[in-house]
Amino acid sequence: MFEQFTPSNYHQICDSLGLQDEDLKSVFTKYGYPPLWTRPNTFESLVHIILEQQVSLASALATLNKLRDKLKDITPEGLLLLSDEELRACYFSKQKTIYARHLAQALVKGELDLAALETLSNDEIRQTLSQLKGIGNWTIDVYLMFVLQRTDLFPIGDLAAVNALKQLKRLPTSTSREELLAIAETWKPHRTVATMLLWHYYLSTRGKK
Repeated sequence: MFEQFTPSNYHQICDSLGLQDEDLKSVFTKYGYPPLWTRPNTFESLVHIILEQQVSLASALATLNKLRDKLKDITPEGLLLLSDEELRACYFSKQKTIYARHLAQALVKGELDLAALETLSNDEIRQTLSQLKGIGNWTIDVYLMFVLQRTDLFPIGDLAAVNALKQLKRLPTSTSREELLAIAETWKPHRTVATMLLWHYYLSTRGKK
């Protein structure tokens, strides 16, 4: 129905991208193939992505782990039972508390069905999720890429991907959004996997996992 990257085709897609883009090929030639970054289609995964908005991945994971310690099983019902003070003790900011509660309420009320999203197009999913408080294009891009494994997304709002692209292509820092999107267009229909290579490059050149 919708093309996805999977353990069986991931390296093949990387190889195909490498044939058309020497810079992308240099990433897996030097650092190996990128990890197969995926997450299950759950409330916890969406909360995790919300927590990653505008903070470091380590900070977001620390908050998620505190919530795991508190709830054991992160569910919409469980989160809604926590007070603002309890969420603050789990490192939730005021805004992230509002966003997570709004998401939990939408799921509990049946206004959002995560399993049903799997049958929708990227545009339909974007339209659905963007109606939720605190969920914008970056969050939706990451959800489509990590959770639904859709193959053709380039998250222009992701600083790590953008900075890696500029560095890998030896572009000036002033390179415009339009120029970057034009480069990403050449990777269609596998822009997601190209982005995975960019993230892999970004982390590898900085000695991070």
